[in-house]
Amino acid sequence: MSKPSLWEDVVQSSLESEEAFRKALKKALEESRLDAKKLSRLSGVSESSLYKILSGKRINPRLSTYRKIIKTLKRLESVEEEGEPFIAIIAARPTLDTIDSRYIEIENHRIPIREYSATTIEDVIVAAVRAQREGAKAIVCAPIVSTVVEKVTKVPVSACPVTLCRQPILRAAETAASKIFRAQY
Repeated sequence: MSKPSLWEDVVQSSLESEEAFRKALKKALEESRLDAKKLSRLSGVSESSLYKILSGKRINPRLSTYRKIIKTLKRLESVEEEGEPFIAIIAARPTLDTIDSRYIEIENHRIPIREYSATTIEDVIVAAVRAQREGAKAIVCAPIVSTVVEKVTKVPVSACPVTLCRQPILRAAETAASKIFRAQY
């Protein structure tokens, strides 16, 4: 099972507490590169209401306000997932859980990352084919399975150099992203 999306994080946190909701909303805005002004324009929630919610001055926002915020985040995320190229990362769940970013920045472009959990070579092959079918423009996987993934897919494959850096998966994802842009231009 992959990480919940940003809007799902916001929904889940709202069930925990006001503070958890506020933190999750701030994180979602940060990762989506939105500020209160832009979210206000997209959602129809007044800018002042959003600032009050984000600062903690407004407790228990109206359900209609909450729904507008969630629908907007969900819409933004689904547009990104369906309309943009993405990088598939295929790895074991514990490795995927260490990823702290949902995007890779390369050449002034933000490319979403999608996670695919796999623990056996068969899982890797199935995940690679599925990722390509869903629109992956590049795949990141372990070096030991990268040659197999290259044979069963038609997208660039990048292996994560585990011993070379602190964040090997993100570094490999950046390499994959650069392959996407070299192929396009």
